[in-house]
Amino acid sequence: MKDALKIFRALADPTRLRIVSLLLRKELCVCELMFILKMEQSRISHQLRILKDADLVEDTRDGRWIIYRVPSESRKGLELILEKYLGPGLEKSGVLAEDLAGFDQCLKQDVRRRQSSSSPWLRRET
Repeated sequence: MKDALKIFRALADPTRLRIVSLLLRKELCVCELMFILKMEQSRISHQLRILKDADLVEDTRDGRWIIYRVPSESRKGLELILEKYLGPGLEKSGVLAEDLAGFDQCLKQDVRRRQSSSSPWLRRET
């Protein structure tokens, strides 16, 4: 029961739900999440730490990048929860559509590869 409470607490935040939804589509680094969600690095890192503590997200190093993804053992359960209980609500709020547009733009612009240490990507180019 302790593990279930940890998972549900981690999912009880809209930003963390948005992050999980994006990571179910593709593994992403913090700079990509910043670009898509239009949030500061510290806020995203904090949310990722909570998701990691609940074993809903894991990270790996790829050169200078730390890449985040949903572990395979958590994937089916999270997909079911998001689809069954949150999908209609997210679609109605417009948040999902905006995140998906940002996700597509992020991939199109190859934000991870364009990111430099001196200029963080906080805004989307249109």
